[in-house]
Amino acid sequence: MKQLITIAKKEFRSFFGSIFGYIILAIFLLGGALFLWIFPNQYNIIDNGYAALDGLFAITPYLFIFLCPAITMRSIAEERQQGTLELLFARPVTKRQIVLGKSLGSWAIVLVALVFVLVWFVSVSLLASPKGNVDSGAFWGSMIGLLFLSSIYIAIGIFTSSFTSSQIFAFVLGATLSFLMLKGFDFVSLLFVKGNVSNLIASLGINYHYKSISRGVVDSRDLIYFIIATSIFVVATIGVLRRK
Repeated sequence: MKQLITIAKKEFRSFFGSIFGYIILAIFLLGGALFLWIFPNQYNIIDNGYAALDGLFAITPYLFIFLCPAITMRSIAEERQQGTLELLFARPVTKRQIVLGKSLGSWAIVLVALVFVLVWFVSVSLLASPKGNVDSGAFWGSMIGLLFLSSIYIAIGIFTSSFTSSQIFAFVLGATLSFLMLKGFDFVSLLFVKGNVSNLIASLGINYHYKSISRGVVDSRDLIYFIIATSIFVVATIGVLRRK
């Protein structure tokens, strides 16, 4: 456990140890702010005239498709590029501790990004009439959904970073796989007549379970899905490292 926490701290500090990390977070927050407050669109809070953050939780899964791979693309690819991966293997840590430690450190970075999202919640709450008239249940349910959603994206990003020394390739592949996991099964389900088969295929995708949690009701089936999906990519990453 101590080794896992050490790796997680190293991953967290490494991200914020350069201007790169701050730029990535700034782009994420700026993108969300532009869609919610500036650009005229269906998610613009001021244009819609009602105090709700539904738009935030509709666009954040897509913003995460770029944020999470940007966080994880350096995790193992950079170690491989710099030749320090072998040194990491030589330490008294298991492959599982390496992967879980890097995943935990990357997930902590996402938590930092979500802390800033609370500022928007406070802003909308103050704009509401009367003040504080915001559906807090749906908000916190969606926040929980984002936490589980990011865990899968993080696992995917570290997986793609594990078998290449190219950070750009790891980023592109991680973003692509994340999008396919989010919407790919929805697209496939449209090929079938709406019914049991269509619903079954859609339920294999992230979007199906994320929308369920975003309603403010945390279903055990949704939690089990996120845990299993994250575990699959974590185990796959461990397998890649063992083969290397």
